[in-house]
Amino acid sequence: MRLVGVGYRHALADWIETRPAEVECLEITAEHFFGGGDNKLRGLSETYPLYVHGLGLSLGTPGPLDSETLESFIRVADLSSAAWVSEHVAFTRTSEVDLGHLNPISPNRETLAIFAEHVQQLQQQSGRKVIVENITTHLRVVGEFAETEFLNQLCEQTGCGLLFDTTNLFINSKNHGFDASQWLHELEPSNIVQLHVVGYSLRGPISANMRWHDHHSEPIQDDLLELTAEVCEYAPVQAIILERDLNLDDIESIVNDLRRLKDVCGAAIEA
Repeated sequence: MRLVGVGYRHALADWIETRPAEVECLEITAEHFFGGGDNKLRGLSETYPLYVHGLGLSLGTPGPLDSETLESFIRVADLSSAAWVSEHVAFTRTSEVDLGHLNPISPNRETLAIFAEHVQQLQQQSGRKVIVENITTHLRVVGEFAETEFLNQLCEQTGCGLLFDTTNLFINSKNHGFDASQWLHELEPSNIVQLHVVGYSLRGPISANMRWHDHHSEPIQDDLLELTAEVCEYAPVQAIILERDLNLDDIESIVNDLRRLKDVCGAAIEA
């Protein structure tokens, strides 16, 4: 059974408390609860399956993980009774500076070793499976491996899985000029555990200068939904999360996206 849900945001709390039929699971952003909200997490965990998603562990930074951030992250996962935890294939800080942004890593052996060590540490200390997410990049960073080979090797070495962001792949394929379907099929399908989906945004004239962006604000477009359906047919996806951060007052649009994602899941399972 594939569950469809939404990323928990405080602006959606009242609606989520009505237990809408379209919401079957929730994704918790760990950092949103670093300052408290323990009872809220316990209550949500009694109603929904929860998955915990991190923004600032910076798995791609050399050296030990930040102990305070890691401790807070694990506390949120424990309070949530999280089925699994996730972070990005990225780094957000150097040894001296918090960059405040997801930055791409170079897919090489050195970075793979750093990631593998940090993923194993997170799995061991959290007692949960880790899944890692592909990010959007303004520059396409190249290295010793293709991005897909890097992800396959990371999963093979650590036993982690993938949080496959369909929107991020779609955007990268448009901005960097490669085939999204081919990229998908270079991945080992059994590694794909969860999906992120949200509509993309466009900037610039309808020309070669047009750029695709992920502002977590738009309804899911048809071409993006088609790619999501392809992922569902290819891989044993367990959960799909609609990842909205803006236009959260448009509940009708959110409900419509959740219903469309559920239809995609059902069609893929029946196929």
